[in-house]
Amino acid sequence: MDKYREHAIHCKELPGFKYRHDWVRDVLGDILRRAGISAKKEAPVNFLTDPMEGRSTLRPADLLVFGWAGGKHACVDLTGVSPLAGLRESGFVAGQAIRKAESKKVDKHAKACADNQHAFVPFTFDTFGSLAPEAIRLLTRVQKIVHSSCSSTGGRGLSLIG
Repeated sequence: MDKYREHAIHCKELPGFKYRHDWVRDVLGDILRRAGISAKKEAPVNFLTDPMEGRSTLRPADLLVFGWAGGKHACVDLTGVSPLAGLRESGFVAGQAIRKAESKKVDKHAKACADNQHAFVPFTFDTFGSLAPEAIRLLTRVQKIVHSSCSSTGGRGLSLIG
């Protein structure tokens, strides 16, 4: 344990970190499904990679949302961060960690997605429950789809519970 006792909250090597990421992915996938939005978890897309590392780092999209942006599929990449990471170096600024992580993900994957006719949506959250702007935009769009669906069916067409 580090002297500030924060290591357990944000260490990527601890099992809880991966569990949290997968839990958020599963819940988001379930929300999309219940909203009538077609998505696949851990979808192989064969182009998500670190540009510095080349094709050896191919990985699936956390969620692939079909027909999300102008008919293009969207690769949704979830990233969980601790707002306490790097606190001693720069001081605490609310939302700084998630905005920085979101920006890094865009730099890392947006071009590859665009080059392969896919949209890229970083879904970045922190361990305190905050969401980055793109995650909020995605959820706001889902909310509008749900509202539209409920309005067109008299409020009886969708249940997000059970």
